[in-house]
Amino acid sequence: MSLITELVCVQCGTRYREGEASTCPRCGPDEGILDVRFDLPRAAKTLTRQSLAERTRSHWRYRELLPLDDKFCPTEGHLGWTPVIEAPRLAKALGIGRLRLKDDGRNPSGSFKDRPSSVGVARAQQEGMQTIACASTGNAASSLAYSAAVAGMACNIFVGKNVPQGKLAQLLAYGARVFRVQGTYAQAYDLCTQACQRFGWYNRNAAINPYLVEGKKTGGLEAAEQSADDPPDWIVCSVGDGCSIAGVHKGVVEMKAIGVIDWTARILGVQAEGVAPIAEAFQTGKLDRSGRGDTYADSINVPVPRNWRKAVNAVRQSNGAYVTATDGEIMKAVPLTGRLTGVFAEPAAATTIAGIATARERGVLDAKSNVLAMITGNGLKDIQGALKAVGEPFDVQPTLDAVLAIVQKS
Repeated sequence: MSLITELVCVQCGTRYREGEASTCPRCGPDEGILDVRFDLPRAAKTLTRQSLAERTRSHWRYRELLPLDDKFCPTEGHLGWTPVIEAPRLAKALGIGRLRLKDDGRNPSGSFKDRPSSVGVARAQQEGMQTIACASTGNAASSLAYSAAVAGMACNIFVGKNVPQGKLAQLLAYGARVFRVQGTYAQAYDLCTQACQRFGWYNRNAAINPYLVEGKKTGGLEAAEQSADDPPDWIVCSVGDGCSIAGVHKGVVEMKAIGVIDWTARILGVQAEGVAPIAEAFQTGKLDRSGRGDTYADSINVPVPRNWRKAVNAVRQSNGAYVTATDGEIMKAVPLTGRLTGVFAEPAAATTIAGIATARERGVLDAKSNVLAMITGNGLKDIQGALKAVGEPFDVQPTLDAVLAIVQKS
């Protein structure tokens, strides 16, 4: 059996038994987000540095802290355990002391979202469901389609009309039934919720399904374990709906609680300046629900984030900060990251790098800061977005003189 003890509303604190509710009935689905709590002292007895050394190098290695019974939690796998890469040249360019990148673009479908989607599919199977669904700006959708295909589950995906072609191709290749909603992401999200209720599909949407954040938590669990004896001062996450940054922080906190690490890190959240409701809520304590704003960084283009309170709490509890970056700064960060580290980050993932630059300029970070940045998606996920950032090739005739002319100008 899993080690879940209770689910707690992040707004009012009401406690629920496992399976009793997915959101708090008192606070409603928009505000009553639940947090899954585990028996950490019991987990600490078996989840140790010694036991981890013998386990699969995938995110399933943390089974005591996942919302799954043993029968539905694999003991082997190839998802997760993504590398932490030293980036000294990029650190120098940004003016900080040290920078490491955790490259989750190397997950099977190319993004951090493979973590929660795989847990969501396993949880759906545990609950006896046959069909799963989600609404997404892209990465959650493609990761769910991948995980559902591996598990043999039927999958329904709701995306906005502007979904990037690379992500759409993945969805269709994995065999998902795709509903491209001719409207906003918020409308796609609402339609998915209605369809799940009408047809009895398992709802993977992390904003209302508390178990999905536990999959995102594995990014923090891994970052903590991989840096156990060499901790960063800061962990940086780009922020859209708020679930990922909350999960990363929770993972670090739980690894300290069970004794695998003896440190915590401050969390830096980065939003696109054009869509920054969580960064604003961090200052005001209230969420702007107007739905205004836009950004070219597709995966974090979420004007009305459902999990804003968890995202605000995570940064506040870590004594962290929020900053924003303009689309222009994000565009510059894509080729800068690629050229100086060899990591091809999609715009939403490169937002962390743009945010580090902003935080350095504002004095949030200094010349000695030791930073670990979460790179949440591969650049091939959003080719059009990447091409806007990296420029055009040189078109030349097949002659050496044509090459020479370009070389002399460059």
